[in-house]
Amino acid sequence: MKKTLYIEGMSCAHCSARVEKALNKIDGVKAKVDLSNNLANLTLKNEIDDKVLIDAVEDAGYSVSSVK
Repeated sequence: MKKTLYIEGMSCAHCSARVEKALNKIDGVKAKVDLSNNLANLTLKNEIDDKVLIDAVEDAGYSVSSVK
């Protein structure tokens, strides 16, 4: 399963690395952050609630504008 998170507040490579690390800590998630488009492409091994993903990004200090 694939999901895309649209993230607000990232401005540099350090920001995107922080978000990527936070998402990759979630069991079953493989995340790749695209700083230029302010999004994270996720590959999920199993169903993960959007709230879990959003909370991880928010805990890293950023916000999610939408999940697709």
